[in-house]
Amino acid sequence: MPAKNSNNSFIEWFRASSPYIHAHRGKTFVIAFDGDAVASESFTNLIHDIALLQGLGIRLVLVHGARPQIEQHLHDRHLQMQYANGLRITDDETLLSVKQAVGLVRLEIESQLSLGLANSPMAGTRIRVASGNFVTAKPIGVLDGIDHGHTGEVRRVDFQAINSLLNNDNIVLISPLGYSPTGEVFNLSSLDVASNVAIKINADKLIYLSEQKDIKRRVNNSNHLTPADIEQFMKRRRNLSQTSAHMLLNAASACRSGVRRVHMVDRLIDGGLLKELFTRDGCGLMVTAEAYEIIRKAQTDDITGIIELITPLEQKGVLVKRSRDILETEVDNFVVLERDHAIIGCAALYPFRDDAMAELACIVVHPDYQYAGKGDNLLQFMESCAKQLNIKQMFVLTTQTLNWFQERGFKRSELDTLPQKRRELYNYQRNSKIAIKTL
Repeated sequence: MPAKNSNNSFIEWFRASSPYIHAHRGKTFVIAFDGDAVASESFTNLIHDIALLQGLGIRLVLVHGARPQIEQHLHDRHLQMQYANGLRITDDETLLSVKQAVGLVRLEIESQLSLGLANSPMAGTRIRVASGNFVTAKPIGVLDGIDHGHTGEVRRVDFQAINSLLNNDNIVLISPLGYSPTGEVFNLSSLDVASNVAIKINADKLIYLSEQKDIKRRVNNSNHLTPADIEQFMKRRRNLSQTSAHMLLNAASACRSGVRRVHMVDRLIDGGLLKELFTRDGCGLMVTAEAYEIIRKAQTDDITGIIELITPLEQKGVLVKRSRDILETEVDNFVVLERDHAIIGCAALYPFRDDAMAELACIVVHPDYQYAGKGDNLLQFMESCAKQLNIKQMFVLTTQTLNWFQERGFKRSELDTLPQKRRELYNYQRNSKIAIKTL
C-alpha cells in the first residue's frame, strides 16, 4: 500500500492535471521521435504514454525516424551514409537500406501499439494504427554540383486522408519516406515530415521527442520561445548541433504557419511527454506564435484567480483583506500575470492624478514563481502604466516587504508626503511603512 503522503501527492497531481485533460480532449497532436527511441529499452514506456493520450481523447499522428537503423543496415552491407553540405546523399544502394530499415521500424511501432497484455498499462486497449502514402515528395536534386539522388523534400501532404483516419479513431503512423507520382521513393527528414504534416492538418501541437540535450541549455534554460526569439537566438548561436538548429527553425516555421504550440522534450526523461502536456510548467522547451506568459488588464472573470492569490497573504496580515464585492468594483485598477490561462500574479494601481501620484498595491506572485523575476516584471509593467497616466511618483504602504521595494528604488517616506485623500484612509492599527519612488 502506498504511503499516505504519496497518495496525497498523486491526488493533488491528478486534480492539477484535470484542466489539461479537458483542454486536450479532441485536439490533434503530431508527435515525432527518432529511431533511437524505438531502439531504446524505454520505448515500451513511451508507447504506454502514447496509448494513454489516445485514451484521453487526443487525436494522434506519429512521425518516426530511422537513422540508427539505417546506419546499421548500411554497416552490415559495408556501406556508409554520405553527406554534402549537411544533407544526406541517397544513392540506389543506400535507398535499399533506407526502405528496409524504415519498414522494420514501422512494423515494430505497430506491433508495440497492438499490445494489450493483462496486468499491463495497455490492458484492455484496442488501438488501430493506420499507415500509408500520405506524403508526396520531390528530389532535392543537384546542389553545388552534387547529385543527392533519392534524398527528397516534402512536396504535398494528403491531409484529407489523414484527417479521415483520425476521425475514425485511428492513430496515424507516418514514416520518413515520400513518393512521387512516377512511383519513385525518396528519403526524407522526419523533422521536415512532422512539421509539414502538422501544418497541413492544422494540428494543435507539434511535439518533438528530442535526442538532443543542448537546446534548452543553450537558450539560457528558457522554457518558452517565440519565432522572433528563435531568429535572434540563431544569429548568435554557438556550438548548436545541426539537428537542434533544424528543429528550432522547423518549430518557428510551424508556429508561423498556424500550429499553436511546438514542444521539444528530452526523450530520455521518463514520462517527459506526460509532464510536458499535463503540468503547468512542463519539462521541455515550448515555441508559440504569441507570448505564453502575459501581463494584461484584469477582467471580472479573473477575480476568482486573484482571490486565490491574495487570500493566503490576507490571512497572514501581509495584505489588507478585500472582499469579492470590493474587487469587483476595483477590478479596473488591477492587472494580472497570466501563464497558460492560469493567474500566477497580480497588482493594482490607484492613481491620485491631482497630485501626480499613484499607489501600488496588492502586488502578489504565486509561491511557485516568486524566484523567477515575476514580481519585477509586474513592477515594471505598473511603472509603465503610471507613466502613461503622467504619474510622477509611485508609493507603497507595506508592513513586511519594505526591503524588497527599497532594493528596487523606493525610498522610505512619511505619511505627510502622501496625497491628502490617501492620508485620510491611513490605517494606524496596521502601522504600514511608506516608501516612494520617483518615476
